[in-house]
Amino acid sequence: MSLTKALVTDLGRMDYADAHHLQLELQEKQIRGELGPVVLFVEHPPTITVGRRGSRDDVVAPEVVLKARGVTVAETDRGGQVTYHGPGQIVCYPLLQLEKIGLHVYMRHLEDTVMGTLDHWGIKGYRVDGRTGVWVGKEKICAMGVRVRRWWTLHGLALNVTTDLNHFGLIIPCGIRDRGVCSMEKLLGKEVPGWEEVRAQLLTHLGRLFELDPAWVEKEELTRKAKAEA
Repeated sequence: MSLTKALVTDLGRMDYADAHHLQLELQEKQIRGELGPVVLFVEHPPTITVGRRGSRDDVVAPEVVLKARGVTVAETDRGGQVTYHGPGQIVCYPLLQLEKIGLHVYMRHLEDTVMGTLDHWGIKGYRVDGRTGVWVGKEKICAMGVRVRRWWTLHGLALNVTTDLNHFGLIIPCGIRDRGVCSMEKLLGKEVPGWEEVRAQLLTHLGRLFELDPAWVEKEELTRKAKAEA
């Protein structure tokens, strides 16, 4: 099996808008054939994002409450509706080429990546027909939303590890009213794995499913690649 080299970096804590801008810069390089696959890991400050199919009506908390809790709202170009990002949530943005596999297979592979990761800690995640993401019991543990341009992807998945689940009460997550939201912390109690452990599992399964050979680079190096002239 021939593996494709993929640059991987952890952006640490980064504002949603800044991470989105970086993705767009990298994608431009990819479309022009100047850069191959990239996988970004990041943690966002408290942010509600409204996708292309989303509505501000699904942000149920008034502005004064959002401001008091330090939560910002961002319109975004990903698919899906309204979701929350915040500390304790691992966000993974795989910037990959889909021409050979298509969007449907890509989304199922993202779900398989998360389910494989959860299984490492004995958590049994599953799919719900018509509702992209990963669920445990009747609660969602991982939201997903992507955008594809010239066969290259943006955005990705957000896995709740130690996320403050109270913040999901500020929205109607993904427009779904009949199911809740959970985290690995809620399911495992005190046996919560560290960020690097979860990140490693996600990358292992992502690499296997998409036949990637991960090559770690520093954030500063990747940023330079995004901005460098051809």
